[in-house]
Amino acid sequence: MARYLPLFPLSIVVFPGEKLNLHVFEPRYKQLVLECVAQEKTFGIPTFIQNGVGAYGTEMKILGIEKKYPNGEMDIRTTGLKVFKILQFDKMAPGRLYAGGEVEDVDYTDDEDIVTKLKITEQLKVLYESLGINKLLQELPADYKSFDVGHHLGLTLEQEYALLQLKNESERQEVILQHLQHIMPVVQETERLKDRVRLNGHFKNLLPPHF
Repeated sequence: MARYLPLFPLSIVVFPGEKLNLHVFEPRYKQLVLECVAQEKTFGIPTFIQNGVGAYGTEMKILGIEKKYPNGEMDIRTTGLKVFKILQFDKMAPGRLYAGGEVEDVDYTDDEDIVTKLKITEQLKVLYESLGINKLLQELPADYKSFDVGHHLGLTLEQEYALLQLKNESERQEVILQHLQHIMPVVQETERLKDRVRLNGHFKNLLPPHF
């Protein structure tokens, strides 16, 4: 069912469940935040991509205003709720400074494949160990979903935006697994290169070849 939502386009992809801190400084978005807080309304962050506002974005709930500055700027805490598709975009919502639009919710299917998920977890373990960020894996809940790791895969903005649009968890899992399988040889070769660089200049105990 279509509804009207205040919109705050940004050059990022926000996933459902994601916590996002924002510094708000433009007058139009200061107006958006203050109205949403006063009226306990949500707003949307559609992805600004390829020089335009994309059709897909994530509905956001404001958790609180962390800090207000003398000039009216604000630091706010938000969380992503669900994905929407824009049916009609207005550069200025009626009577407002900020953008808005008619949106409809995107229905997702939670049909995860446990075997694929195990493969993803194993690949993530190798990736994070190679990059020295094991803590990311340790902080993941056992029932994590694809969106929970969406920003920790080395995806481009375009790839994250494509992931946001996939309606089935199983589809997103396949995309993530293929991406990990594609980048792992590059990551591992980079690690081997680092090792070779570290050895350069050290005394080497090498066996000469026999002729």
